[in-house]
Amino acid sequence: MNVVKGQKQQYVTIKGTKDGLTLHLDDSCSFEELISDLEIMLSLNRKTKDDVPFVPVKVKTGNRFLTQDQEEEIRSIIRNKKHLVVDVIDSNVITKQEAEELKKKNEIVSVAKVIRSGQVLKVDGDLVLVGDVNPGATVIAGGNIFIMGSLRGIAHAGFNGNQDAIIAASVMKPTQLRIADIMNRAPDFAQTETNIMECAYVDDNETIVVDRLQQLTHLRPNLTRLEGGI
Repeated sequence: MNVVKGQKQQYVTIKGTKDGLTLHLDDSCSFEELISDLEIMLSLNRKTKDDVPFVPVKVKTGNRFLTQDQEEEIRSIIRNKKHLVVDVIDSNVITKQEAEELKKKNEIVSVAKVIRSGQVLKVDGDLVLVGDVNPGATVIAGGNIFIMGSLRGIAHAGFNGNQDAIIAASVMKPTQLRIADIMNRAPDFAQTETNIMECAYVDDNETIVVDRLQQLTHLRPNLTRLEGGI
């Protein structure tokens, strides 16, 4: 019977891609073992020619959480090898603060009130307002804005730069619309009385367009967060 003795587990896997190198780091070993293996693997793959261009490196840490010091240590080891530069460190794990911020950006906030002149209502995620936005009032959302009432003031959706955000209202008579950094004042679109709920979105020409709400099914097919249906 043959017995294999002393075979060391490999904690770092290096794969070449068209965009550079990808380092897959084991997330079950100790950090010290990981660093030791990283040093060895990079030394084995070291390029010696001075005229070789810099190679971007993507580091995947799996389910391992890295402190800032640990992350900097990994970056330093890679930088010290000739012709390697860290492009990104990708982890499946985020901090509690990052998780809370992500939750805020994705939550739907519902408010039942009238936003009066001089008032500002701002949320990080989507806003569902059951009430009117009077002239001189402002509603702002990091995501979409849905108004079950009259929009006669200012509405700003996607304030973090999301141009896919939309603004919908039962009565669309705003003094100003903004989506991300794109702005459209009231005279730029039709001011007709209608009982049809309308929506505003950014088209391919980076212009805010107001249309029937039913168009969103085709324009923003991923708008709904519910899957399935009849």
